[in-house]
Amino acid sequence: MSLHFKYHTEANTSHQTFSNDFLTKIRSEFIKIIDNPEFGFFHLTDKKEYLASTKKILEKHTRKKHFVQIGIGGSALGPQMLVSSLGKKSNKTFTLLDNIDSDYVYDELEKINLKDSLFYVVSKSGGTAETIACYIIVKNLLIKEGIAEEKMKDYFVFCTEEGQGQLRDHVTKNQYDSLVVPNDVGGRFSVLTHVGLLPALFFDIDIDKLYAGANALKENLISTNTQANNLLQTAAHIAYLYIEKEQPINQTVMMPYSSKLKDFSFWFVQLWAESLGKWSDAKQKHMGITPIPAYGATDQHSQMQLFMEGPQDKLMFMMHIKKRDHDFSLKNDLDFKSAELLSTHGLNELMQAEYNGSIKALIENKRNIIEIELEKLNEESLGGLILFFESLTALIGYYLSIDPFNQPGVEKGKIYAFEYLNSL
Repeated sequence: MSLHFKYHTEANTSHQTFSNDFLTKIRSEFIKIIDNPEFGFFHLTDKKEYLASTKKILEKHTRKKHFVQIGIGGSALGPQMLVSSLGKKSNKTFTLLDNIDSDYVYDELEKINLKDSLFYVVSKSGGTAETIACYIIVKNLLIKEGIAEEKMKDYFVFCTEEGQGQLRDHVTKNQYDSLVVPNDVGGRFSVLTHVGLLPALFFDIDIDKLYAGANALKENLISTNTQANNLLQTAAHIAYLYIEKEQPINQTVMMPYSSKLKDFSFWFVQLWAESLGKWSDAKQKHMGITPIPAYGATDQHSQMQLFMEGPQDKLMFMMHIKKRDHDFSLKNDLDFKSAELLSTHGLNELMQAEYNGSIKALIENKRNIIEIELEKLNEESLGGLILFFESLTALIGYYLSIDPFNQPGVEKGKIYAFEYLNSL
């Protein structure tokens, strides 16, 4: 397994221990979740046909230089995270239209040649207002460029639910190329569906290895060896900190020590917030653990002061990469002390030192930490990391007595937005 975990809960370097009976109960709840046919995220990476259909679609668009993802929420954050984490360097560019700020949309489209672009319109429901608005804008601009209606299929690929919805009807009527968001996979759990696979493949990410990495971790996620099962141990720690402590945690910090994983933190924020921030009928109270995105070493010089000495209400996921692809020697002949101290080291040693220093200081301040080590950032480790946090999110929903797969608060806002439009 390419992921390694350490747990620290308030008291020095020791951590809370849990009985096999307690962990076995958690495991049984997780098995119920992933065996439910309504929730397909866990078994998604067994469906190799998704890999084949993604490759078939991209074969038609290999000459395109710009990839434009038109989507919002889970239709945007996951693809962006994949591309920024693992996308290969080339002359190709990635543009994300995930907002309806007119100045932002104008600026992003001004940067690219529309005729050299592939536009990927992604909406699970097919009726997402922000996504459809950006689709309209792009199509109108292509018309101004002289692109005939029958040629639009050379510029657009769509991804939406299969067999239903407004966008699916539009795609079928106009015979556009399209891929599917499985009906049993929610938007924020959809990064390993066609939603993320097409942009990943466009930027030469090995999508077969993404699936292989997720599948390689499954054995650990469902293992009956409860003390070695990192999913059960992590869920138990969060349950203890949130439910059983007199002063519970109410915030979760995701802090990878990697610029390439900066967008992973933002992907996690949506997954965690939209899944777990709910009203619980069973508990008759509002539930949730507010996520905070961060990344090292940059946020050591901004948010770390709060994490270190602020309220004791946070659990920190601290993540580092053991082996990186590149390094820089810091050997120098500068005549001041800090430069002299660095002279015998490399940049990766400095990053590791900063990570270790933060961990030691956090432990001394009795902060709640879960450390995650990646042997290397690659397709296999990222695929496993994605499935781990999707699984953890689903399992924590059980503890909060809420449904982690719906989003009633978001839907209510959409209804009121359309009511306002209709009133104009």
